[in-house]
Amino acid sequence: MVPFLRILGIETSCDETAAAVVERDAEGHSNVLSDVVLSQLDEHSAYGGVVPEIAARAHVEALDELIEEALKRANVSLDDVDAIAATSGPGLIGGLLVGLMTGKAIARAAGKPLYAINHLEGHALTARLTDGLSFPYLMLLVSGGHTQLILVRGVGQYERWGTTIDDALGEAFDKTAKLLGLPYPGGPAVERMAQAGNPDRFDFPRPLVGEARLDFSFSGLKTAVRQAAQDIAPLSDQDVADICASFQKAVSRTLKDRIGRGLQRFKTEFPATFPATGEKPALVVAGGVAANLELRGTLQALCDKNGFRFVAPPLRLCTDNAVMIAWAGLERMATGAAPDALDVQPRSRWPLDSNAETLIGFGKRGAKA
Repeated sequence: MVPFLRILGIETSCDETAAAVVERDAEGHSNVLSDVVLSQLDEHSAYGGVVPEIAARAHVEALDELIEEALKRANVSLDDVDAIAATSGPGLIGGLLVGLMTGKAIARAAGKPLYAINHLEGHALTARLTDGLSFPYLMLLVSGGHTQLILVRGVGQYERWGTTIDDALGEAFDKTAKLLGLPYPGGPAVERMAQAGNPDRFDFPRPLVGEARLDFSFSGLKTAVRQAAQDIAPLSDQDVADICASFQKAVSRTLKDRIGRGLQRFKTEFPATFPATGEKPALVVAGGVAANLELRGTLQALCDKNGFRFVAPPLRLCTDNAVMIAWAGLERMATGAAPDALDVQPRSRWPLDSNAETLIGFGKRGAKA
């Protein structure tokens, strides 16, 4: 039987500095003792995006105090934790260095094992912490750096069924917002404006809709938004709202087609798994774009239609956080996986599925791909 475990998690892959203490009991149940996140939104908003050098410096300034705060809130000391888990990739290399080196130092000084965690694996396994999901399940990861559809077979067992061939969806939201003069981060700003807009005013393209492959593309949609804005410039507030609503509708319809085909493939490949257990198959959505309520509604309706359970962890666990890093470390420990050596190096690119074919575009070159 797997013993009771407690772990300190550290996350510094992009523009949130985070630390958390999480427990896992012998039956696999979780208990989050502390969850501390410091956002760098104010530092980057003036630039309309994340500046890597500023992010790394902010991590250096904040991380030690956040770790102390996480231990204090959990009412534990380093002697009371069984291991240290730190994000090792993918992400911005400066931030990764700060978190991983801090994790190494703590592990060495406290005599604790170190687990170097793939940030994407943290997202992939969060639904097991929040909802106790059984394997296998599908995960849609939608963020500023990723748009991927992944089959989660087990801890360390992932198959990428689809990825973006150019821009990530979060990037498309951010660039649309910047084009329209909306504040950073772009996703929430576009969603707010869309609420007052006419989604049928502009007929924006829905890339790859109808194709059998499960990949995504958003660069053409982004270009169409730019062209529409230029054609009717100068833009009124209503023009901006209508563009946002039409953009969001195009994204929603694109995801409906892409994910719908993924659900059908899942049912084909696992026809007998879930009737035997009495569980519904599950689609998990994670990443910052998962906060968009229209997209959540589209995915919920799609799951209802296809007999799937729709699982969206709480918003604070969809964006970057240390709880998911700690939990991924606990899941690895529970499988008996060996800890990492203290000479482990950060990786700016670290795909979950190392066997997946490399695609041209963002899926290959992106900062967090």
